[in-house]
Amino acid sequence: MTHATNRRLAEILSALPTTRILVVGDLILDRYADGKANRVSPEAPVLVFEAGDERFLLGGACNVAANLRELGASTSVLGVIGDDEGGRQLRQLLHDADIDTQALVTDSTRPTTRKTRYVAKTMQVLRVDEESRAPVTGAAEATMLALLEQRPFPWKSVLLSDYGKGVLTPRVIQAAIKAAKSQGGVTVVDPKGKDYSIYRGVDLLTPNREEAEAATGITIRTTDDMHRAAAKLREITGIRTAVITLGKDGIFFETEDGSHRILPTEARQVFDVTGAGDTVVAVLTYARACGVPLEESLRLANHAAGITVAKLGTWAPSRREILARLGDVAPGSDGKILTLEQAIEVGNKLRAEGRRLVFTNGCFDILHAGHCDYLQRSRTYGDALMVGVNTDGSVQRQQKGPGRPFNSLDDRMAVLAALQAVDYVVAFDDDTPKDLIEAVTPQVLAKGEDWRDKGVVGREWVEQHGGQVVLVPLVQGRSTTNVVQKILQHGK
Repeated sequence: MTHATNRRLAEILSALPTTRILVVGDLILDRYADGKANRVSPEAPVLVFEAGDERFLLGGACNVAANLRELGASTSVLGVIGDDEGGRQLRQLLHDADIDTQALVTDSTRPTTRKTRYVAKTMQVLRVDEESRAPVTGAAEATMLALLEQRPFPWKSVLLSDYGKGVLTPRVIQAAIKAAKSQGGVTVVDPKGKDYSIYRGVDLLTPNREEAEAATGITIRTTDDMHRAAAKLREITGIRTAVITLGKDGIFFETEDGSHRILPTEARQVFDVTGAGDTVVAVLTYARACGVPLEESLRLANHAAGITVAKLGTWAPSRREILARLGDVAPGSDGKILTLEQAIEVGNKLRAEGRRLVFTNGCFDILHAGHCDYLQRSRTYGDALMVGVNTDGSVQRQQKGPGRPFNSLDDRMAVLAALQAVDYVVAFDDDTPKDLIEAVTPQVLAKGEDWRDKGVVGREWVEQHGGQVVLVPLVQGRSTTNVVQKILQHGK
Protein backbone atom coordinates (compact mmCIF):
# COMPACT_ATOMS: atom_id res chain seq x y z
CA MET A 1 0.00 0.00 0.00
CA THR A 2 1.32 3.47 -0.88
CA HIS A 3 2.31 6.11 1.66
CA ALA A 4 -0.37 8.35 0.17
CA THR A 5 -3.07 5.75 0.89
CA ASN A 6 -1.84 5.30 4.46
CA ARG A 7 -1.76 9.06 4.92
CA ARG A 8 -5.36 9.27 3.70
CA LEU A 9 -6.45 6.49 6.07
CA ALA A 10 -4.70 8.24 8.97
CA GLU A 11 -6.54 11.46 8.15
CA ILE A 12 -9.87 9.61 8.06
CA LEU A 13 -9.22 7.84 11.37
CA SER A 14 -8.04 11.02 13.12
CA ALA A 15 -11.20 12.84 12.06
CA LEU A 16 -13.73 10.18 13.13
CA PRO A 17 -16.19 11.74 15.57
CA THR A 18 -17.55 10.07 18.67
CA THR A 19 -20.76 8.25 17.78
CA ARG A 20 -23.11 6.12 19.86
CA ILE A 21 -23.04 2.42 18.95
CA LEU A 22 -24.99 -0.39 20.59
CA VAL A 23 -23.45 -3.88 20.60
CA VAL A 24 -26.09 -6.61 20.81
CA GLY A 25 -24.97 -10.18 21.27
CA ASP A 26 -23.52 -12.96 23.35
CA LEU A 27 -21.59 -11.64 26.36
CA ILE A 28 -18.75 -13.92 27.47
CA LEU A 29 -16.47 -13.83 30.50
CA ASP A 30 -13.03 -15.13 29.59
CA ARG A 31 -11.14 -16.64 32.52
CA TYR A 32 -7.45 -17.45 32.15
CA ALA A 33 -5.94 -19.83 34.71
CA ASP A 34 -2.16 -19.49 34.52
CA GLY A 35 0.01 -22.27 35.85
CA LYS A 36 2.46 -25.06 35.06
CA ALA A 37 1.97 -28.35 33.20
CA ASN A 38 5.33 -30.06 33.50
CA ARG A 39 4.42 -33.60 34.51
CA VAL A 40 2.06 -36.46 33.70
CA SER A 41 -0.38 -37.82 36.26
CA PRO A 42 0.45 -41.29 37.69
CA GLU A 43 -3.31 -42.00 37.70
CA ALA A 44 -3.93 -41.54 33.96
CA PRO A 45 -2.01 -40.38 30.86
CA VAL A 46 -2.98 -36.72 31.35
CA LEU A 47 -1.05 -33.58 32.22
CA VAL A 48 -1.10 -32.34 35.80
CA PHE A 49 -1.91 -28.61 35.83
CA GLU A 50 -0.48 -26.72 38.80
CA ALA A 51 -2.75 -23.68 39.14
CA GLY A 52 -1.29 -20.25 39.76
CA ASP A 53 -2.86 -16.86 39.06
CA GLU A 54 -6.20 -16.30 37.35
CA ARG A 55 -7.31 -13.41 35.14
CA PHE A 56 -10.68 -12.32 33.83
CA LEU A 57 -11.10 -10.63 30.45
CA LEU A 58 -13.93 -9.43 28.24
CA GLY A 59 -14.92 -12.03 25.64
CA GLY A 60 -17.48 -12.47 22.89
CA ALA A 61 -19.59 -9.37 22.22
CA CYS A 62 -17.88 -7.70 25.20
CA ASN A 63 -14.56 -7.82 23.36
CA VAL A 64 -16.21 -6.27 20.31
CA ALA A 65 -17.48 -3.47 22.56
CA ALA A 66 -13.97 -3.02 24.01
CA ASN A 67 -12.61 -2.63 20.47
CA LEU A 68 -15.19 0.06 19.72
CA ARG A 69 -14.44 1.91 22.94
CA GLU A 70 -10.69 1.93 22.27
CA LEU A 71 -11.38 3.49 18.89
CA GLY A 72 -13.31 6.31 20.54
CA ALA A 73 -16.94 5.26 20.07
CA SER A 74 -19.48 5.78 22.84
CA THR A 75 -20.33 2.12 23.39
CA SER A 76 -23.16 0.27 25.13
CA VAL A 77 -23.88 -3.46 25.34
CA LEU A 78 -27.21 -5.25 25.20
CA GLY A 79 -27.09 -8.91 26.18
CA VAL A 80 -27.93 -11.41 28.88
CA ILE A 81 -25.95 -12.30 32.00
CA GLY A 82 -26.84 -14.68 34.80
CA ASP A 83 -27.61 -13.76 38.38
CA ASP A 84 -24.25 -15.16 39.46
CA GLU A 85 -20.67 -14.24 40.31
CA GLY A 86 -19.66 -14.41 36.64
CA GLY A 87 -22.32 -11.86 35.76
CA ARG A 88 -21.14 -9.50 38.47
CA GLN A 89 -17.53 -9.87 37.32
CA LEU A 90 -18.51 -9.19 33.71
CA ARG A 91 -20.49 -6.10 34.67
CA GLN A 92 -17.51 -4.74 36.62
CA LEU A 93 -15.06 -5.41 33.77
CA LEU A 94 -17.35 -3.56 31.36
CA HIS A 95 -17.62 -0.65 33.76
CA ASP A 96 -13.83 -0.54 34.17
CA ALA A 97 -13.49 -0.41 30.37
CA ASP A 98 -15.86 2.59 30.23
CA ILE A 99 -18.54 0.61 28.40
CA ASP A 100 -22.15 1.48 29.26
CA THR A 101 -23.96 -1.40 31.00
CA GLN A 102 -27.45 0.09 31.46
CA ALA A 103 -28.87 -2.20 28.77
CA LEU A 104 -27.60 -5.42 30.41
CA VAL A 105 -30.37 -7.93 31.07
CA THR A 106 -30.12 -10.37 33.99
CA ASP A 107 -31.74 -13.79 33.58
CA SER A 108 -31.63 -15.96 36.70
CA THR A 109 -32.62 -19.05 34.69
CA ARG A 110 -29.35 -19.24 32.74
CA PRO A 111 -25.68 -18.91 33.69
CA THR A 112 -23.31 -16.20 32.56
CA THR A 113 -21.34 -17.65 29.66
CA ARG A 114 -17.79 -18.32 30.88
CA LYS A 115 -14.84 -19.85 29.09
CA THR A 116 -11.91 -20.94 31.23
CA ARG A 117 -8.56 -21.47 29.51
CA TYR A 118 -5.81 -23.27 31.39
CA VAL A 119 -2.53 -21.79 30.18
CA ALA A 120 1.02 -22.99 30.84
CA LYS A 121 3.17 -20.01 29.83
CA THR A 122 1.66 -19.20 26.43
CA MET A 123 0.33 -22.70 25.66
CA GLN A 124 -3.35 -23.42 26.21
CA VAL A 125 -3.70 -26.96 27.57
CA LEU A 126 -7.46 -27.10 28.21
CA ARG A 127 -10.63 -25.03 27.78
CA VAL A 128 -13.76 -25.47 29.88
CA ASP A 129 -17.04 -23.82 28.76
CA GLU A 130 -19.92 -23.00 31.11
CA GLU A 131 -22.93 -21.85 29.09
CA SER A 132 -26.46 -22.29 27.82
CA ARG A 133 -27.02 -22.23 24.07
CA ALA A 134 -30.79 -22.25 24.28
CA PRO A 135 -32.48 -19.23 22.67
CA VAL A 136 -33.33 -16.47 25.13
CA THR A 137 -37.09 -16.41 25.71
CA GLY A 138 -39.66 -15.07 28.12
CA ALA A 139 -39.02 -12.00 30.22
CA ALA A 140 -35.36 -11.66 29.16
CA GLU A 141 -36.21 -11.53 25.45
CA ALA A 142 -39.13 -9.19 26.13
CA THR A 143 -36.83 -6.80 28.00
CA MET A 144 -34.36 -6.76 25.12
CA LEU A 145 -37.14 -6.10 22.61
CA ALA A 146 -38.48 -3.23 24.72
CA LEU A 147 -35.02 -1.63 24.78
CA LEU A 148 -34.70 -1.96 21.00
CA GLU A 149 -38.21 -0.68 20.29
CA GLN A 150 -37.90 2.59 22.24
CA ARG A 151 -38.18 5.69 20.08
CA PRO A 152 -36.31 7.86 19.57
CA PHE A 153 -33.66 5.14 19.59
CA PRO A 154 -30.73 6.31 21.79
CA TRP A 155 -27.98 4.87 19.56
CA LYS A 156 -26.89 5.77 16.03
CA SER A 157 -25.90 2.29 14.80
CA VAL A 158 -26.05 -1.34 15.92
CA LEU A 159 -23.42 -4.09 15.82
CA LEU A 160 -24.74 -7.64 16.15
CA SER A 161 -22.14 -10.02 17.58
CA ASP A 162 -23.38 -13.59 17.24
CA TYR A 163 -21.48 -16.34 19.08
CA GLY A 164 -24.35 -18.83 18.94
CA LYS A 165 -25.23 -18.61 22.64
CA GLY A 166 -28.92 -17.78 22.10
CA VAL A 167 -29.14 -14.00 22.58
CA LEU A 168 -29.64 -13.08 18.91
CA THR A 169 -33.06 -14.57 18.32
CA PRO A 170 -34.80 -13.70 15.02
CA ARG A 171 -37.08 -11.23 16.85
CA VAL A 172 -34.13 -9.48 18.52
CA ILE A 173 -32.23 -9.25 15.22
CA GLN A 174 -35.15 -7.70 13.34
CA ALA A 175 -35.88 -5.26 16.16
CA ALA A 176 -32.22 -4.17 16.11
CA ILE A 177 -32.30 -3.62 12.34
CA LYS A 178 -35.45 -1.48 12.59
CA ALA A 179 -33.95 0.50 15.46
CA ALA A 180 -30.79 1.42 13.51
CA LYS A 181 -32.85 2.35 10.43
CA SER A 182 -34.97 4.68 12.55
CA GLN A 183 -31.80 6.70 13.20
CA GLY A 184 -30.46 6.48 9.66
CA GLY A 185 -27.62 4.35 11.00
CA VAL A 186 -26.10 1.03 9.94
CA THR A 187 -26.49 -2.51 11.19
CA VAL A 188 -23.46 -4.78 10.89
CA VAL A 189 -23.38 -8.42 11.98
CA ASP A 190 -20.57 -10.84 12.77
CA PRO A 191 -22.59 -13.98 11.94
CA LYS A 192 -22.78 -17.52 13.26
CA GLY A 193 -24.42 -20.74 12.12
CA LYS A 194 -25.73 -21.78 8.72
CA ASP A 195 -29.05 -19.94 8.41
CA TYR A 196 -28.22 -16.39 7.37
CA SER A 197 -31.84 -15.63 6.42
CA ILE A 198 -32.33 -14.46 10.02
CA TYR A 199 -30.01 -11.53 9.22
CA ARG A 200 -32.06 -10.32 6.25
CA GLY A 201 -32.14 -6.53 6.25
CA VAL A 202 -28.69 -5.85 7.76
CA ASP A 203 -26.34 -3.49 5.93
CA LEU A 204 -23.19 -5.61 6.21
CA LEU A 205 -22.08 -8.97 7.55
CA THR A 206 -18.54 -10.25 7.98
CA PRO A 207 -18.31 -14.06 7.75
CA ASN A 208 -14.90 -15.68 7.45
CA ARG A 209 -14.20 -18.19 4.70
CA GLU A 210 -15.44 -21.21 6.69
CA GLU A 211 -18.60 -19.42 7.84
CA ALA A 212 -19.40 -18.27 4.30
CA GLU A 213 -18.97 -21.84 3.05
CA ALA A 214 -21.34 -23.15 5.74
CA ALA A 215 -23.97 -20.50 4.96
CA THR A 216 -23.87 -20.85 1.16
CA GLY A 217 -22.91 -24.48 0.67
CA ILE A 218 -20.13 -23.34 -1.68
CA THR A 219 -16.54 -24.48 -1.09
CA ILE A 220 -14.33 -21.43 -1.59
CA ARG A 221 -11.02 -22.22 -3.28
CA THR A 222 -10.85 -19.85 -6.24
CA THR A 223 -11.90 -16.31 -7.08
CA ASP A 224 -14.86 -17.70 -9.05
CA ASP A 225 -15.96 -19.51 -5.89
CA MET A 226 -15.83 -16.21 -4.01
CA HIS A 227 -18.06 -14.57 -6.65
CA ARG A 228 -20.62 -17.36 -6.37
CA ALA A 229 -20.54 -17.25 -2.56
CA ALA A 230 -20.93 -13.45 -2.59
CA ALA A 231 -23.94 -13.69 -4.91
CA LYS A 232 -25.49 -16.31 -2.64
CA LEU A 233 -24.93 -14.18 0.47
CA ARG A 234 -26.63 -11.23 -1.25
CA GLU A 235 -29.53 -13.46 -2.25
CA ILE A 236 -29.99 -14.85 1.27
CA THR A 237 -29.63 -11.63 3.25
CA GLY A 238 -30.45 -8.81 0.82
CA ILE A 239 -27.13 -7.05 1.45
CA ARG A 240 -25.73 -4.93 -1.37
CA THR A 241 -22.07 -5.67 -0.72
CA ALA A 242 -20.74 -9.04 0.39
CA VAL A 243 -17.64 -9.16 2.61
CA ILE A 244 -15.69 -12.35 3.35
CA THR A 245 -12.62 -12.31 5.57
CA LEU A 246 -9.88 -14.65 4.33
CA GLY A 247 -7.44 -14.81 7.23
CA LYS A 248 -3.86 -14.55 5.99
CA ASP A 249 -5.19 -13.85 2.46
CA GLY A 250 -6.90 -10.60 3.47
CA ILE A 251 -10.50 -9.44 2.91
CA PHE A 252 -12.68 -10.01 -0.17
CA PHE A 253 -15.62 -7.76 -0.99
CA GLU A 254 -17.98 -7.57 -3.95
CA THR A 255 -20.75 -5.06 -4.72
CA GLU A 256 -24.07 -5.87 -6.35
CA ASP A 257 -22.80 -4.69 -9.74
CA GLY A 258 -20.09 -7.40 -9.63
CA SER A 259 -17.12 -5.13 -8.97
CA HIS A 260 -14.82 -6.73 -6.43
CA ARG A 261 -11.45 -6.55 -4.76
CA ILE A 262 -9.25 -8.54 -2.40
CA LEU A 263 -7.48 -6.34 0.12
CA PRO A 264 -4.27 -8.16 1.13
CA THR A 265 -3.60 -8.76 4.79
CA GLU A 266 -1.78 -6.03 6.69
CA ALA A 267 -0.37 -8.39 9.35
CA ARG A 268 3.41 -8.02 9.69
CA GLN A 269 3.68 -10.80 12.24
CA VAL A 270 1.14 -13.34 13.50
CA PHE A 271 1.28 -14.45 17.13
CA ASP A 272 -2.37 -15.32 17.82
CA VAL A 273 -5.44 -14.89 15.58
CA THR A 274 -7.83 -14.83 18.56
CA GLY A 275 -10.13 -11.81 18.40
CA ALA A 276 -9.10 -10.63 14.93
CA GLY A 277 -12.68 -10.99 13.69
CA ASP A 278 -13.93 -8.86 16.59
CA THR A 279 -11.47 -6.13 15.65
CA VAL A 280 -12.49 -6.20 11.98
CA VAL A 281 -16.23 -5.92 12.65
CA ALA A 282 -15.70 -3.19 15.29
CA VAL A 283 -13.57 -0.95 13.06
CA LEU A 284 -15.82 -1.57 10.06
CA THR A 285 -18.95 -0.66 12.03
CA TYR A 286 -17.46 2.47 13.57
CA ALA A 287 -16.11 3.74 10.25
CA ARG A 288 -19.33 3.02 8.34
CA ALA A 289 -21.42 4.58 11.13
CA CYS A 290 -19.37 7.75 10.59
CA GLY A 291 -19.94 7.69 6.84
CA VAL A 292 -16.52 6.40 5.73
CA PRO A 293 -16.68 4.67 2.29
CA LEU A 294 -16.64 0.88 2.41
CA GLU A 295 -13.20 0.28 0.92
CA GLU A 296 -11.48 2.74 3.26
CA SER A 297 -13.42 1.23 6.19
CA LEU A 298 -12.20 -2.24 5.27
CA ARG A 299 -8.61 -1.03 4.86
CA LEU A 300 -8.71 0.49 8.35
CA ALA A 301 -10.16 -2.76 9.70
CA ASN A 302 -7.38 -4.70 7.97
CA HIS A 303 -4.67 -2.57 9.60
CA ALA A 304 -6.29 -2.87 13.02
CA ALA A 305 -6.55 -6.66 12.72
CA GLY A 306 -2.84 -6.73 11.85
CA ILE A 307 -2.17 -5.29 15.30
CA THR A 308 -4.48 -7.77 17.05
CA VAL A 309 -2.92 -10.91 15.56
CA ALA A 310 0.52 -9.80 16.75
CA LYS A 311 -0.69 -10.01 20.38
CA LEU A 312 -1.37 -13.00 22.62
CA GLY A 313 -5.10 -13.44 23.20
CA THR A 314 -7.76 -10.88 22.34
CA TRP A 315 -6.61 -7.31 21.88
CA ALA A 316 -8.43 -4.02 21.35
CA PRO A 317 -6.10 -1.73 19.37
CA SER A 318 -6.39 1.94 20.21
CA ARG A 319 -6.75 4.71 17.68
CA ARG A 320 -3.17 5.76 18.48
CA GLU A 321 -1.84 2.25 17.75
CA ILE A 322 -3.56 2.18 14.36
CA LEU A 323 -2.29 5.67 13.52
CA ALA A 324 1.23 4.53 14.43
CA ARG A 325 0.86 1.55 12.12
CA LEU A 326 -0.22 3.87 9.34
CA GLY A 327 2.95 5.88 9.87
CA ASP A 328 1.21 8.90 11.39
CA VAL A 329 2.85 8.41 14.81
CA ALA A 330 6.40 7.30 15.62
CA PRO A 331 7.37 6.21 12.08
CA GLY A 332 9.29 2.93 11.92
CA SER A 333 8.43 1.81 15.44
CA ASP A 334 4.92 0.51 14.71
CA GLY A 335 3.78 2.42 17.78
CA LYS A 336 6.05 0.47 20.12
CA ILE A 337 8.31 3.35 21.20
CA LEU A 338 6.54 5.23 23.99
CA THR A 339 6.95 8.34 26.06
CA LEU A 340 6.71 7.97 29.83
CA GLU A 341 3.12 9.20 29.76
CA GLN A 342 2.21 6.67 27.07
CA ALA A 343 3.94 3.87 29.00
CA ILE A 344 1.87 4.72 32.08
CA GLU A 345 -1.26 4.71 29.92
CA VAL A 346 -0.39 1.26 28.55
CA GLY A 347 0.24 -0.08 32.05
CA ASN A 348 -3.12 1.25 33.26
CA LYS A 349 -4.94 -0.16 30.24
CA LEU A 350 -3.49 -3.65 30.59
CA ARG A 351 -4.12 -3.69 34.33
CA ALA A 352 -7.77 -2.64 33.85
CA GLU A 353 -8.21 -5.42 31.29
CA GLY A 354 -6.71 -8.03 33.62
CA ARG A 355 -3.68 -8.58 31.36
CA ARG A 356 -0.15 -9.24 32.56
CA LEU A 357 2.50 -6.68 31.63
CA VAL A 358 6.09 -7.96 31.80
CA PHE A 359 8.79 -5.34 32.35
CA THR A 360 12.53 -5.65 31.94
CA ASN A 361 15.31 -3.17 31.37
CA GLY A 362 18.86 -2.73 30.17
CA CYS A 363 21.25 -0.79 27.95
CA PHE A 364 21.00 -3.17 24.95
CA ASP A 365 23.97 -1.42 23.36
CA ILE A 366 24.99 -4.17 20.94
CA LEU A 367 22.08 -6.57 20.48
CA HIS A 368 23.17 -10.22 20.35
CA ALA A 369 21.68 -13.73 20.49
CA GLY A 370 21.70 -13.71 24.29
CA HIS A 371 19.51 -10.60 24.34
CA CYS A 372 17.06 -12.10 21.86
CA ASP A 373 16.72 -15.34 23.83
CA TYR A 374 16.29 -13.42 27.09
CA LEU A 375 13.56 -11.16 25.67
CA GLN A 376 11.70 -14.08 24.09
CA ARG A 377 11.74 -15.96 27.40
CA SER A 378 10.61 -12.86 29.31
CA ARG A 379 7.66 -12.38 26.93
CA THR A 380 6.25 -15.83 27.82
CA TYR A 381 5.44 -14.70 31.38
CA GLY A 382 2.65 -12.33 30.32
CA ASP A 383 0.55 -10.76 27.60
CA ALA A 384 2.91 -7.93 26.65
CA LEU A 385 6.59 -7.09 27.18
CA MET A 386 7.78 -3.56 27.93
CA VAL A 387 11.52 -2.85 27.81
CA GLY A 388 13.03 0.08 29.69
CA VAL A 389 16.19 1.39 28.01
CA ASN A 390 18.91 3.50 29.64
CA THR A 391 19.46 6.86 27.96
CA ASP A 392 22.95 7.64 26.67
CA GLY A 393 23.67 9.70 29.79
CA SER A 394 22.49 6.89 32.06
CA VAL A 395 24.79 4.42 30.27
CA GLN A 396 27.76 6.79 30.58
CA ARG A 397 27.20 7.24 34.32
CA GLN A 398 27.35 3.46 34.76
CA GLN A 399 30.92 3.53 33.42
CA LYS A 400 30.34 0.68 31.03
CA GLY A 401 33.61 1.56 29.29
CA PRO A 402 35.15 4.19 27.03
CA GLY A 403 32.93 5.34 24.19
CA ARG A 404 29.82 3.66 25.58
CA PRO A 405 27.18 3.48 24.45
CA PHE A 406 28.36 2.60 20.97
CA ASN A 407 24.83 3.04 19.62
CA SER A 408 22.63 6.05 20.37
CA LEU A 409 19.41 5.76 22.36
CA ASP A 410 17.28 6.23 19.23
CA ASP A 411 19.14 3.43 17.44
CA ARG A 412 18.96 1.05 20.41
CA MET A 413 15.22 1.64 20.84
CA ALA A 414 14.56 1.20 17.11
CA VAL A 415 16.35 -2.17 17.07
CA LEU A 416 14.42 -3.40 20.12
CA ALA A 417 11.13 -2.21 18.63
CA ALA A 418 11.81 -4.33 15.55
CA LEU A 419 11.83 -7.54 17.63
CA GLN A 420 8.67 -9.64 17.61
CA ALA A 421 8.99 -10.45 21.32
CA VAL A 422 8.98 -6.76 22.32
CA ASP A 423 5.65 -4.93 22.52
CA TYR A 424 6.76 -1.59 23.97
CA VAL A 425 10.00 0.34 24.49
CA VAL A 426 10.45 3.33 26.81
CA ALA A 427 13.57 5.25 27.83
CA PHE A 428 14.63 6.22 31.37
CA ASP A 429 17.37 8.65 32.35
CA ASP A 430 17.87 7.63 36.00
CA ASP A 431 20.67 5.34 37.12
CA THR A 432 18.07 2.64 37.90
CA PRO A 433 14.57 1.94 36.52
CA LYS A 434 12.98 2.24 39.99
CA ASP A 435 10.84 5.31 39.23
CA LEU A 436 9.79 3.91 35.84
CA ILE A 437 8.77 0.58 37.38
CA GLU A 438 6.71 2.35 40.03
CA ALA A 439 5.04 4.53 37.40
CA VAL A 440 4.11 1.60 35.15
CA THR A 441 3.54 -1.04 37.90
CA PRO A 442 3.97 -4.22 35.82
CA GLN A 443 2.52 -7.54 36.93
CA VAL A 444 5.82 -9.29 36.16
CA LEU A 445 9.34 -7.92 36.64
CA ALA A 446 11.91 -9.94 34.67
CA LYS A 447 15.68 -9.90 35.21
CA GLY A 448 18.50 -12.19 34.21
CA GLU A 449 19.33 -14.97 36.65
CA ASP A 450 22.73 -13.31 37.25
CA TRP A 451 20.82 -10.81 39.43
CA ARG A 452 19.84 -13.51 41.92
CA ASP A 453 22.24 -12.23 44.60
CA LYS A 454 22.43 -8.57 43.53
CA GLY A 455 18.98 -7.40 44.56
CA VAL A 456 16.45 -6.70 41.83
CA VAL A 457 15.49 -3.03 41.66
CA GLY A 458 11.71 -2.64 41.88
CA ARG A 459 11.09 -6.04 43.52
CA GLU A 460 9.41 -4.61 46.63
CA TRP A 461 7.09 -2.35 44.67
CA VAL A 462 5.98 -5.05 42.23
CA GLU A 463 5.40 -7.66 44.96
CA GLN A 464 3.55 -5.16 47.16
CA HIS A 465 1.15 -4.61 44.24
CA GLY A 466 0.46 -8.31 43.73
CA GLY A 467 3.07 -8.92 41.02
CA GLN A 468 5.98 -11.31 40.80
CA VAL A 469 9.68 -11.23 39.99
CA VAL A 470 11.09 -13.85 37.62
CA LEU A 471 14.76 -14.60 37.05
CA VAL A 472 15.24 -15.61 33.44
CA PRO A 473 17.98 -18.11 32.44
CA LEU A 474 20.73 -16.61 30.28
CA VAL A 475 22.58 -18.02 27.30
CA GLN A 476 26.09 -18.70 28.53
CA GLY A 477 29.00 -16.95 26.84
CA ARG A 478 26.83 -14.27 25.22
CA SER A 479 27.34 -10.69 26.43
CA THR A 480 28.02 -7.24 25.03
CA THR A 481 31.38 -7.25 26.83
CA ASN A 482 32.40 -10.44 25.03
CA VAL A 483 31.32 -8.99 21.69
CA VAL A 484 33.38 -5.83 22.30
CA GLN A 485 36.45 -7.86 23.31
CA LYS A 486 36.23 -9.97 20.13
CA ILE A 487 35.98 -6.84 17.99
CA LEU A 488 39.03 -5.28 19.71
CA GLN A 489 41.07 -8.48 19.38
CA HIS A 490 40.17 -8.76 15.72
CA GLY A 491 41.33 -5.20 15.13
CA LYS A 492 44.79 -5.77 16.56
